[in-house]
Amino acid sequence: MALKNFTEDENHKTVQVLFCSAEFIRGVDGELIFLSALHIFLSVTAFLGNTLILVALQKETSLHPPSKLLYRNLAITDLCVGIIVEPLFVTYFTSVVNERWDICYYAYWAVVYLALILCVVSLLTITAISVDRLFALLLGLRYRQVVTYRRTCITVTGFWILSIVGASTLFLNRRINSWYQYIGTALCLVTTIFAYAKIFVTLRHNQIHVQSHVAQGQPSQAIPLNIARYRKAVYSALWVQGTLVICYLPYHVTVFLTPQRGMPLSIYLTRNFTASMVLLNSSLNPLLYCWKIREVRQAVKETLRQFFCRSS
Repeated sequence: MALKNFTEDENHKTVQVLFCSAEFIRGVDGELIFLSALHIFLSVTAFLGNTLILVALQKETSLHPPSKLLYRNLAITDLCVGIIVEPLFVTYFTSVVNERWDICYYAYWAVVYLALILCVVSLLTITAISVDRLFALLLGLRYRQVVTYRRTCITVTGFWILSIVGASTLFLNRRINSWYQYIGTALCLVTTIFAYAKIFVTLRHNQIHVQSHVAQGQPSQAIPLNIARYRKAVYSALWVQGTLVICYLPYHVTVFLTPQRGMPLSIYLTRNFTASMVLLNSSLNPLLYCWKIREVRQAVKETLRQFFCRSS
């Protein structure tokens, strides 16, 4: 398979030569049409699922407001994927099939830029959820005083500003943008791993402490019940975190293994299929919320019950 050579400083020329070129993209119309249909389906499911989650979170009152805000922000990014990024992906694929290279060029850059913003916000929010769970364990009664709704709003706003500014380096210097992604991803992963490791070590220590009290004839019912509820919240967050890693990892591995001086057509298709897995995460998250978070599941059931009652 012939390779198309390009330099890292020629971003716009690279798109024209590789991703929006009849010479390079030839004989893959069937695969691109399939990807278009897939993204239409993912767009609908992401829109419906995350809209339902946002309505349910608005009605749910038992979750701590800062924690609910983080899940709401995650649902908003997933909703934006469904109503913005997915349609742009379809526009890009159809423009390639129909050889509308002027539309293809702008659709490609819009997809890359907006998807980068939303993916970074999602990663930062997932990391913040892990830190929030750690604070809930370590701070105890001081948690609600330290982790307030106002501080969480400021943090979430900072996530969006940082993501937009960082993604904008894509048009200035590709190398800076790559380092921004690598360093940011590494910091988020290290923070998340540390948070959950600290959580499970502390939970283990508390379990041993409770067992020693029981052995001495001093049972305490409040601590085990609180720990049990907290453990469920941690596992729910872990499911969301693990699903994100599973969906994102194949794409990043593919990008990492892509030749720096060229790209086979097979790698081009692989990148598009693995990018679809990244966007699939936005459709899976609503299912995880309903499955693993009891309060959200109850709110979703009540919302659906009210909707169908009004419809009938």
